[in-house]
Amino acid sequence: MDLLLWRHAEAVDGSPDHTRELTPRGLKQARRMARWLEEHRPKQLRVLVSPTLRTRQTATAFTDSFQIVPSLGPEGNVPELLAATGWPDASGAALVVGHQPALGRLAALLLSGAEADWTIKKGALWWFTNRVREDESQTVLRAVIPSDFA
Repeated sequence: MDLLLWRHAEAVDGSPDHTRELTPRGLKQARRMARWLEEHRPKQLRVLVSPTLRTRQTATAFTDSFQIVPSLGPEGNVPELLAATGWPDASGAALVVGHQPALGRLAALLLSGAEADWTIKKGALWWFTNRVREDESQTVLRAVIPSDFA
């Protein structure tokens, strides 16, 4: 299985939190990453998105075909992310468009074996693959793409 974690692009400050829109810079970040994703996307990609406006706008730069998952919102946590994606046993690939701190905590868990307060920058994408070698499950970091590199 492939798991792609895409933090929403830059959004305006303010409240209510769920209705914050992307800034003009955030829209550019989202479009740039969407172009990179279109060139490199894995097959059978499911796109799972937090219900906030900024995550939906980020995802829309890439596709209009996505599933809004309430548990992926700003209050979400690592077990909810894992449950939503089916990592590591689901087939195909899942792209999560979500928030800190859950995305960073999941990245830490996948790479170090323990949740920690790691940060995924706004608009950045982290791509993980799970594979089995000699009956051992392994997590492989395939790519980390900051929005300004896409």
